[in-house]
Amino acid sequence: MKAALDLFRALGSANTDCRQDGAALGYGAREGWLFNTSLQGIENADAVLIVGANPRTEAPLLNARLRKGWLAGKTEIGLIGEQAALTFDYSWLGAGSKTLAKLPKAAMDFLTKAERPAIIVGSGALSGAHGAAVLNALGALAKKVGVVADGWNGFNVLHTAASRVAGLDMGFVPGEGGKTVAEMVKPGALDVLFLLGADEVDPTGSDAFRVYLGSHGDRGAHGADVILPGSAYTEKSGLYVNTEGRVQMADRVVFPKGQAKEDWAILRALSALVGQTLPYDTLDALRSTLMADHPTFGRIDYLPTPASFDVAALGKKGDLGDTVFSSTVRDPYLNNPIARASVTMAELSAQRIAPVAMAAE
Repeated sequence: MKAALDLFRALGSANTDCRQDGAALGYGAREGWLFNTSLQGIENADAVLIVGANPRTEAPLLNARLRKGWLAGKTEIGLIGEQAALTFDYSWLGAGSKTLAKLPKAAMDFLTKAERPAIIVGSGALSGAHGAAVLNALGALAKKVGVVADGWNGFNVLHTAASRVAGLDMGFVPGEGGKTVAEMVKPGALDVLFLLGADEVDPTGSDAFRVYLGSHGDRGAHGADVILPGSAYTEKSGLYVNTEGRVQMADRVVFPKGQAKEDWAILRALSALVGQTLPYDTLDALRSTLMADHPTFGRIDYLPTPASFDVAALGKKGDLGDTVFSSTVRDPYLNNPIARASVTMAELSAQRIAPVAMAAE
């Protein structure tokens, strides 16, 4: 991602966006897009409001932590969004933005009486035309009920894409005057559309020359004019940042197959061809540049400590619309290119829809 961002900035393009789900995140304080309590720390919350997320399908380990708190009788949970079986009891407060605009008194009471209230917001609430307004409304609510206080930051964004936080940390969002993902794929928006493993975007409406760099030939590769074979995550070393903001290092297990190359090397070669040669020739040099530009990436496996920030400044005040908050994960077994290429995952998905009948013993 760093190499791609540097290349397109060198080309004078502000049209860069890592937010394939269209979530209104990436501006302001870093705490505005992190899961600030940490997954373990959510157990310390005595009141949790879930907005536009299904932790059972999006983050099972988080769901288990919430269940643990509920079983111990110390965590009260409310939900705004689609109702789902979450393995713990919760108070369903409403379906979407209208509920958020006018929270029931019971919802306000259970948050205000809590010593350590927390909000978990998913991309199901932050995507779409009203996402920034929803984020702003949640920030105002968080400030009102004391979600962020001395020694406690209970504002949590739940991400469903690997290393989305890394993209936000390095500023992989539209620059000044730049287009968002939704704007880029419209007819006539761009001359060239470069998809870096972007398989959760529907580019079929775009009439731009389409280049795809990825490992599994998934949705983004369909209809591409040029396909550059990249490496799977097992075939390259890399840095990832999880939803908590923890930087994690992964090492290569096997070498890429065939003529596939590591993504950064492809982008480095491409930069020379277009006359904007990137200033690094090795992975170590790239990482040095990354850490110099964004020091956060140098703190491997470090969990950020709860930090106070102006939560009310998040998003942009505006009309919340009339939106139902639905989880963006419709099938947890087919939620990424690698899973969609798996025969086993396809079988699990089919059984989830139509369970296989088992003979009685």
